[in-house]
Amino acid sequence: MITTTKSHTRTLITVAIAAIGALSAARALRPSWEAPTPTEANLAEERLQDFRDATYFPIREFLAGGNPYDPAAMFEHWPVRQNFNLYQPYHLVLHLPFALPDYRIGAIAFTLASLVLLAVLGLLAARQAKLPLVLGTVAIAALLVTSQVGKAQLYVGQVNPLIAVGAAAALLGSSHPRVAALGLAVAWLKPQFGLPLAVLLFARGSRRVSLGGTAIAALASLPVVGLLVYRSGGVGAFLDVIDANLAHASQTTYGAVDSFTSQRVDLPAVFFRVTGWLPPAAELIALVGVLAATALLARKLDRGDEDSRSVADLLTGAGAVVALVHQPGDVLIAVPAMAAVAVVCWRRRKEQDWRITGLAVAALAVPFVHLYFVNSAVVGLFGSRVDVTVDGVAIVAAWALLVVVAARKRA
Repeated sequence: MITTTKSHTRTLITVAIAAIGALSAARALRPSWEAPTPTEANLAEERLQDFRDATYFPIREFLAGGNPYDPAAMFEHWPVRQNFNLYQPYHLVLHLPFALPDYRIGAIAFTLASLVLLAVLGLLAARQAKLPLVLGTVAIAALLVTSQVGKAQLYVGQVNPLIAVGAAAALLGSSHPRVAALGLAVAWLKPQFGLPLAVLLFARGSRRVSLGGTAIAALASLPVVGLLVYRSGGVGAFLDVIDANLAHASQTTYGAVDSFTSQRVDLPAVFFRVTGWLPPAAELIALVGVLAATALLARKLDRGDEDSRSVADLLTGAGAVVALVHQPGDVLIAVPAMAAVAVVCWRRRKEQDWRITGLAVAALAVPFVHLYFVNSAVVGLFGSRVDVTVDGVAIVAAWALLVVVAARKRA
């Protein structure tokens, strides 16, 4: 009788959470059919702007026989506001089905696919945290689509849900090496995810995953690169386009490391917005330093128990975000490890190291709770500079706390 009552209660809770999640999902999907068809007159439109600028029109340019990595060509031929960053070339083929139909149909289909991927991420998080699978999946997925990070993916049409699922699979490591390698190849879709994850996985001993995933991504991109080199008139001309792409990206207000209005959450960008000063070669120093410290300490944690290895996964995710240029929503890759570590922190909350680890998890949650009303309150009280900096400070602080915990632990 008691077991039946508990099962009935769990079912009711699951249904209630699912209903809340469904309402949040419906609201999050609205921009995909409400956003106007892009024109030169509405370039400032934020709804589905990343789908517009980083998926739909770059693929249209590719299909039209051009090179979407060329900022001049994209701005001349299509109604886009941002240049097409250096996504892996296989992105142009992988997401081809979303650019073939009319813009609105493609946008709706892409957003629905992203919503499904957020649910898959919830499933992976529930499994890693060893929660009741149905209830855990529903609860985490509902939290994701209700949170600022989750809603932002659907609102602007980012590819991060796919990358987060890939990163979660990559961290499966030696237990499922083929799946992990494929996951890393997916995470390579954006090199600022793929590069640090590949380095850290290699350093942690998952060398087959690191090398295999990188090779899969390279091989998948090779035919597209060959075609673009041919269209550009040779390797030298193609590299000139890549150089122009990088130069343009480094000068934008949203991408420059020394921009006070940027929302970048990597260590050098956060350091600049907090202090107003940027040391020479700050980005290279941060990349090498963060990856070295993260790799060393993650290996140390890997030699511990299962709980310590969960912290190593969380440290890996946080380190990947802090080391290279990233936006607040990119912390999505840490969700499965966050869930697993949060459960352990609650179970072992009387231990000092786990209380510190809990603070790190709470800090990583800051971008998720940075909802519109929070945004308005922060801007009203402290100004816009603090508002665009608080997420980055929280993520860097979380990484630093995890470093402290890892340094204190015995192998």
